[in-house]
Amino acid sequence: MSIFPKIHHLLVKLGAILQTPVLLLIRAFWGYQFIQTGWGKLHHLDKVTNFFASLNIPLPRVSAIAAASTETIGGALLLLGLCSRFASAALVVVMCVALGTADHDAVVGIFSNPDKFLATDPFLFLYASVIIFCFGPGRFSVDALLFRKAE
Repeated sequence: MSIFPKIHHLLVKLGAILQTPVLLLIRAFWGYQFIQTGWGKLHHLDKVTNFFASLNIPLPRVSAIAAASTETIGGALLLLGLCSRFASAALVVVMCVALGTADHDAVVGIFSNPDKFLATDPFLFLYASVIIFCFGPGRFSVDALLFRKAE
């Protein structure tokens, strides 16, 4: 066997070993971040409502409560690894709305000025949510305990 297939096999094994702890770190860090931002919005609801109204978001107070609650509850679910795909899907929607409204110019200019898009606040939240949605919460999660396949 040539050296490249051996190295590739080793890297695949290493990646498999690191997958669960990396997913745990992503869930823990970004779950906590979502909780903080959502909780902050809930505690400054008038300010968030005014901001949503300035963006012409319909029903700004209801929308502010919905977004803040989704971030807070979804973040807690991510942190625990409970209903992770459901929570991450909801958070993806909220972050897409945030990008499309508050950071519309950055989205429109994604190819002409990608740095502006990558620097938006919702982008990394969206990115983390997509990772959890696509790859799941990992073995160190409540989901893994609840939905463990019978052997």
